[in-house]
Amino acid sequence: MLDLLKTLYDSDRAEAHRFRYALLGFDLITICFVIVSSFFPGQIWIEWVDALIGLVIVCDFAARFAITKGKWRFWTQLTTLADLVAIASFLAPIAGEGLGFLRIMRTLRLLHTYQLVARLRADFAFFRRNQEVVLAAINLCVFLFVMTGFIYATQVRINPQIDNYSDALYFTVTTLTTTGFGDITPKGEWGRMLAVLIMIFGVTLFLRLAQVLFRPTKIRHECETCGLSLHDADAVHCKHCGTVVHIDTDGAV
Repeated sequence: MLDLLKTLYDSDRAEAHRFRYALLGFDLITICFVIVSSFFPGQIWIEWVDALIGLVIVCDFAARFAITKGKWRFWTQLTTLADLVAIASFLAPIAGEGLGFLRIMRTLRLLHTYQLVARLRADFAFFRRNQEVVLAAINLCVFLFVMTGFIYATQVRINPQIDNYSDALYFTVTTLTTTGFGDITPKGEWGRMLAVLIMIFGVTLFLRLAQVLFRPTKIRHECETCGLSLHDADAVHCKHCGTVVHIDTDGAV
C-alpha cells in the first residue's frame, strides 16, 4: 500500500500524472462548491457534502504524511497547516463556512510542485509559452479568494453589508484595486487589519501580474555555460556569456 501511494504522489508514471491532475480537479470543484454553498446557508445537503469533502482531504492528508520522510518537518509546512484548517472548516460546524476557502491554498501547493509544473509544460504549449503569466495570475487569484474567505468568515455575522460570498468578494476586489467605493466597510479591528493586508499584498501581486503581462516575453532555457535561464524568444546567443543557445520552439514564437 505504501509503495502504491509513493507511486501516485511522487513518481513520473502516467497513472501518477493522472492522479495528480485528479487531485487538482478535486480542489477546483471544491472551490466552486464553497462559492455556491455560501448562498445557501444552513442546508442539510451542504453539511453532508462538506463532511464528504472533508473525509477526502483527510485521506489525502494521511497518505502524504505516510509517505513523507521528514515527519517532524511535515508539521511545519504551510501546506500542512492549510490542510488542517480546511479539514476543520469541513468537519467542524463551529469553524464557519467562510474558513473553507483556505483549502484554495492546496491548489497553490499542487501548481507549484515540480512534477505538476513540468507536466503542464509538457502537455500544454500555451503553458510553456506563458508560464510566468499563468503562475502570476494564479497567485493573485489564490490571494483574492483566501482573503475573501477571511473577510466572509469574520464579517458575515457582525456586518449587515456582507450577507454572502459575493459581497465579501466585491469588497476584496474594490479594496485590492484601491477603488474603495465605501458602500461596504469592514467592522471591528480584525476587519480593518484584513483590509490593510489586502491593500498591501494584493497591490503587490497585481503589479507583479502587470509586469509579466507587459514586459517582453522571455523563454525559459538554461544556458549550459553560465546557467542563465531566461532568454528572448528569438535569442541565438546567451546575453550573459555569448554562448550559442539551442532553444526548443514549436514555431509559435
